[in-house]
Amino acid sequence: MQEILEKCCLCPRNCGINRNKNQIGRCKATNKVKIALYSIHQFEEPCISGKKGSGTVFFSNCNLNCIFCQNYEISQMGKGKEITIERLAEIFLEQQKRNVENINLVTPTSYVPQIIEALKIAKEKGLKIPIVYNTNGYETIETIKLLKGYIDIYLPDLKYSDNNLAQKLSNAPQYFEIATEAIKEMIKQVGTPVFNKEGIMQKGVMIRHLVLPNNIENSKKVLKWISKELPKEIYVSIMAQYFPTYKAKEEKYNINRKLTEEEWDEIQNEVSNLGIENGFIQELGEHEEEYVPDFKNSLT
Repeated sequence: MQEILEKCCLCPRNCGINRNKNQIGRCKATNKVKIALYSIHQFEEPCISGKKGSGTVFFSNCNLNCIFCQNYEISQMGKGKEITIERLAEIFLEQQKRNVENINLVTPTSYVPQIIEALKIAKEKGLKIPIVYNTNGYETIETIKLLKGYIDIYLPDLKYSDNNLAQKLSNAPQYFEIATEAIKEMIKQVGTPVFNKEGIMQKGVMIRHLVLPNNIENSKKVLKWISKELPKEIYVSIMAQYFPTYKAKEEKYNINRKLTEEEWDEIQNEVSNLGIENGFIQELGEHEEEYVPDFKNSLT
């Protein structure tokens, strides 16, 4: 599996660099696994965190360059620590011992080969809980296919329907076409959501969408695509937690404020009009850096 890194094409950037010889591509990842932290996260969607929390592992670096990233020190500046594949496997098992609902791989794309090797080791040693692939959605079908049998739950973003906006805010050419094809492959692989008796997701796909100020039409088109192209059983998580951070504070990007109540009402009306039935609508936050996600409003 490590030979993939000799000509890296794990993401749509297709850098083609040899990470095994310390060449650095767009995501800045090497052949070493680098993580920023691992923790028990209580504030994902209710069907992900549940009462016991989600066992998150935050990977450093990212194949997108979002100017509004709330974790930019990790994703853009590479904050974190290099660890071995064996240590990553141990972390998975340690999280399971903490009685979490799942292992939640956050921004994992750059490390797919190493993650697969770590999962093999951990599963041989008793890892049983669901594995969540928590991604920005900018994925190749080939990489998603590599994950078949290792991932139980896909939690992709669908950030943009407008490719010009994707290029401007995330430096992501052809984002919409690439992300939607990847999402279809995820659904083909694991299907629509399956829950246990406590309402905790065990398998399937849930799509996240963060609504951006001054870009409501982008969000409407994302939601329209989901409603028209995907099974109605698919879960959608619509997020209001945006606040201007990192480079988004610059006026030239036109997203240097939080959402207004009018914008949020317009999105909620669109959800209703489209007949989207399953998922969560986040409450409009009152805080910025201290904002804690709150998914009280189920669509069901």
